Amino acid sequence: MNKIEQQVLQDGIHFRSVQDTKFKTFRLSVNFLLPLKKETAAANALIPFLLSRCSREYPDFTQMSRKLASLYGASLGSNVGKLGSMQVLTISAGAIADHYALQGEKLTAELTRVLCGAIFDPALENGLFRENDFRQEQRQTLEQIDAEYNDKPSYALKRCVEIMCANEPYGISRYGSREDVQKLTSRQVTAAWKDMLRTARVEILAVGNLHPAPIAGALQEAFGKIERAYRPVTETHTFHRLGEIPRVTEYQDVVQGKMVLGMRVAVSQSNQEELVPAARLMNTIFGGTPNGKLFLNVREKMSLCYYCGSGYHAASGLLFVQSGVEFANMAKAEKAILEQLQAVQNGEFTEDDIAAAKRSMINNYQTVGDSLVALEGWYLAQSLLPKVQTPEEYAEKVHAVGRDEIVQTAKGVQLDAVYCLKGQKEAAAK
Repeated sequence: MNKIEQQVLQDGIHFRSVQDTKFKTFRLSVNFLLPLKKETAAANALIPFLLSRCSREYPDFTQMSRKLASLYGASLGSNVGKLGSMQVLTISAGAIADHYALQGEKLTAELTRVLCGAIFDPALENGLFRENDFRQEQRQTLEQIDAEYNDKPSYALKRCVEIMCANEPYGISRYGSREDVQKLTSRQVTAAWKDMLRTARVEILAVGNLHPAPIAGALQEAFGKIERAYRPVTETHTFHRLGEIPRVTEYQDVVQGKMVLGMRVAVSQSNQEELVPAARLMNTIFGGTPNGKLFLNVREKMSLCYYCGSGYHAASGLLFVQSGVEFANMAKAEKAILEQLQAVQNGEFTEDDIAAAKRSMINNYQTVGDSLVALEGWYLAQSLLPKVQTPEEYAEKVHAVGRDEIVQTAKGVQLDAVYCLKGQKEAAAK
């Protein structure tokens, strides 16, 4: 059984449930979407982690853990992400389905109550997040930022995004800058939490083996106590590069070089949305899988890269090619990557290439329903679209894409930034 329901609880608050009895568990997530801004990103980023720690009813980690354990090992978690020009603050919970509770406990209703307590009634002191809680989450956020720095492929991608989108919301880190996180105060984060409840677009997702009505009712009641002042945000992508493409090379203590090419795609979810399936297919043929041109040619035939692949971000209309390259081969690798893009733009791919790309994509869509986390991610990513589509409906659209549409979207791809990370010895040899 797979049943999808959706409703608007109030202006700017959307509830969507995907019921599927093949699962023995369920997941709930409340996702707050706020405009990515440099001045608010850091404070916003701490909110979900503070909220998932504890609540006024369960005021420390031990008591919250004990409560979750009593609900057959339920979980309460948090995350911060980006979706186009929006910062996404997520508080989620999961547990076994009511049907499997030994004493007939209403786990869905009780976990929803715990989740609402964490979001709307957190543990405060004198009206502010407690200083000790705040300091711990501030430290862990700084550690997470440092971890991204130490993961060189992720760091290189992050730097390319920052350089390419320096004057756009997408260029802002989901955590804000390290300096901004360091300067935060508990008062600032408390004010950001209150502003989030009042103004954010809210996407509530309930997936798995559950009955959605009690969940929707509880969250509607909770939000009904908030004096909302929702501010809609329209996603647009009209950026045009003026002047030369930025090229930045940095030097660190690395053995293997990293190179990221940032590209603009004319097709995005807010611009020519009907061509997004073709753009995704174009990316798959170009470098989205081991059967793509980048892997087969730049890595395998030319041996220019340790790894080389591309990823298309439909919400932002951006495409990034990531590669691990010997320092001396970076110029050759860039030239080869752009030649493969030109080949796709010229239609130099076979019907077998199209069929293989479609099989890969359709298989991915068909497996979305095998995981609650994947289902949740799918419908969250769809939330900014005028019409939400199921993975099966999207697979049909991909299957219907023709060669001309693939070439059309490829011709709308332009190089927009180049970032290279080289070793310290390379800097000394300059």
